[in-house]
Amino acid sequence: MARALVTGAAGFIGSHLVDALLADGHAVLGVDCFNDNYAAEDKRANLAGANDHDAFELLTGDLVDLDAHRLVEQSDVIFHLAGEPGVRGSWGKRFDRYTHHNVGATQHLLEAMADAGDGKRFVYASSSSVYGDALTLPTREDATPRPLSPYGVTKLAAEHLCVLYGEEQDVNTVALRFFSVYGPRQRPDMAFRRFCEAIVGGRPIEVFGDGRQSRDFTYVADIVAATLAAGFADTPPGRVYNLGGGGSVSVNRALETLAALAGRPLDVRHGERQEGDVADTGADTARARAELGWTPATPLRDGLAAELDWVRERAVPFPRMRSLSAS
Repeated sequence: MARALVTGAAGFIGSHLVDALLADGHAVLGVDCFNDNYAAEDKRANLAGANDHDAFELLTGDLVDLDAHRLVEQSDVIFHLAGEPGVRGSWGKRFDRYTHHNVGATQHLLEAMADAGDGKRFVYASSSSVYGDALTLPTREDATPRPLSPYGVTKLAAEHLCVLYGEEQDVNTVALRFFSVYGPRQRPDMAFRRFCEAIVGGRPIEVFGDGRQSRDFTYVADIVAATLAAGFADTPPGRVYNLGGGGSVSVNRALETLAALAGRPLDVRHGERQEGDVADTGADTARARAELGWTPATPLRDGLAAELDWVRERAVPFPRMRSLSAS
């Protein structure tokens, strides 16, 4: 049984990773600062199952301010998923939050890892946003990064720190480039969550752009399986892996799948493309398949069905109100 540290433990992917580690018999120390990008009660609900385990402990705090050395010392493997998410929110005055949570917190942990010096594994959750509009699809890990958003720049900077500490400080790091993760507990600002909530609520679906943009959508359980594999695999320090769902699908095609699941046509309305939104993404996952023994297993239709069911289950109907008008 390993002792695992999971940062961002109450988040979308982090909470699923915590559940998987506990199910495998590991002890988990979760850290989360419960920042205000969405409701703290939703994040706490993500940990409802984990809180029933004696092997789970939650520490609330900002990683930049916490004693990183103590966190690292009591852990065998560190899964660093915490960060300030979102492409669109990274423009403008909020950028300092991205440098703080994505770059500063990562460097703080890596310094503690270097001082520990005992071969602990450090798994960093990077993003396909580091590629931007990649020149080749599917994109390999050795492609030149061209981020199109401040968010992508900070994720790339933290990823470079992992490689640097791996090569120069012998820190046992691995970086995972996640491609468009979706599934139950997805953040409320993400596309599939918004689409599913609009379907359940009977509202129009708002799409940024014409919907022809494509993504390598990856189901959260597949991401967790790869992240677990990276945490315990014997690979060289500083290695980087793409994690994608197995093929690019347009947003319009995904909406067609949701319409079939909903059993009715959807009221889709298109708006302007948002700054930082790339045209297409696609992951070459040959390295992860060969070195981590990982293959994505969830078809898009099955994953979307699971997310739509989750949104339906958590939806609270409005109470019936008596009319106050005179009869």
